[in-house]
Amino acid sequence: MRRGWCLLILIAGAGGAQEERPPRALTHDEVAREMVAAHNGLRRRVGVPPLVWSDRLGLVAQKWADSLMTRGRFEHTPNSALGENLFELQGTGRGVAASPAQVVADWASEARDYDYAANSCRDVCGHYTQLVWRETKSLGCAVARGGGGAGWREVWVCEYDPPGNWQGRRPW
Repeated sequence: MRRGWCLLILIAGAGGAQEERPPRALTHDEVAREMVAAHNGLRRRVGVPPLVWSDRLGLVAQKWADSLMTRGRFEHTPNSALGENLFELQGTGRGVAASPAQVVADWASEARDYDYAANSCRDVCGHYTQLVWRETKSLGCAVARGGGGAGWREVWVCEYDPPGNWQGRRPW
């Protein structure tokens, strides 16, 4: 009886330690595959051509995501010739983890504020219009994760080429 009681304590102790570990990071290939799928699912619904993954853009995105994480900032790349979407998630406890589908869904939620007929935006919708910009052909995305203990942070960056969101033009 006493032996079983000790075993329970060990299992409970091991479970508590697991809660402090950060979520498993996605591999480069998983980020690429899932981001392309999430983007193209949305693009298919509005009738624009699919995007292809660019390793070059993925490297640009990773460099910027790492920089934002290191500096504790959340801002667009200054003077970039690319389109760019950013997403940040912060949490406490055992950590946070967004999926590529959740990140794209957050940006896509801005569609409710976009009026295609008037080509106007009621609030923020630039993330959405970049997602569905007809002339954009390729993307590269990355995530940087940091923190520990009581606070975790993720920064997601997607780069788009050619960029969208040209004033006065409709996305499709």
